[in-house]
Amino acid sequence: MANEQDEKRVTRTPNRRQAVQSLAGLTLVSVGSVTPAAGQSGAAHSAAGAIPKSGGSLGSRIRGVQHFGVTVQNMNRAFEFYTEVLGGTEVMRDGDFQGEPIHNTLLLHEEIAAKQQHVNPRTVGIPDLRHGAQRLDVRFVQFDNLVIELLQYRDQEQPEGSGSSFAPPHERTSPAYPSSTHICFYIKDDTDFDQFVHDLEAESARRGMTNVKANRTRAAASDVERLKAPLDSNTIKITQGRSNGWSLIYCKGPEGEQLEFVQVLGQVKQTFDGSLEQRQKGLNSKA
Repeated sequence: MANEQDEKRVTRTPNRRQAVQSLAGLTLVSVGSVTPAAGQSGAAHSAAGAIPKSGGSLGSRIRGVQHFGVTVQNMNRAFEFYTEVLGGTEVMRDGDFQGEPIHNTLLLHEEIAAKQQHVNPRTVGIPDLRHGAQRLDVRFVQFDNLVIELLQYRDQEQPEGSGSSFAPPHERTSPAYPSSTHICFYIKDDTDFDQFVHDLEAESARRGMTNVKANRTRAAASDVERLKAPLDSNTIKITQGRSNGWSLIYCKGPEGEQLEFVQVLGQVKQTFDGSLEQRQKGLNSKA
């Protein structure tokens, strides 16, 4: 029975992959990875020798970044934040992923390291997707220029969406740690950025997401003091140098994930717009 269930999950994986790839044309910014199609292995490449080139530089073969992935503790809470608070749209969802291929695809590097260190894989955050003790659920959320994949690893007996997660969130949340990631949202030009941050925190708190916390440009000794800071301290606005016109703030999301919100106006907006145009010209000349 276990083998039949594993086979079922493997055969569903290509469908998810195809659906994910179809989003690429809609997406300009974000990061992530997609599991390979079932049956596709390195052996096929080895038998045929080196992977053939499709022509041009590697950069000319990159269409864009497909999505940004966030592993969450509470799928329903995270989904509510990204769809109902920030206004994203659900693209698709799938779940109950398990089995040998998906386990190795996602976790092989960490599993090898655990074996070399002679430690229980679970103690270093490696769920057992191979035998189905844990399962993976995913949901994709679309913004105008960003797709976010929410992932939750849960124990087999836990329900999808509202069940307890496989592991607790990291205690250390400083974005200065190497390998830290963040999601950056682009705020529209005509938006009052300071008011946006205020409204974001207020709406999140109304939904019980009091862990959604935006930084301030002024020092504070407590959250109470942070919240009392004046409205104009909600964002830092750069008005000179090469970043003139760039405004930003860092904020923790409902799952403890690092978020950034930016507004790009004036000189720096021209710089980024010009950079895209120059890149396209350069790639065309190398093709």
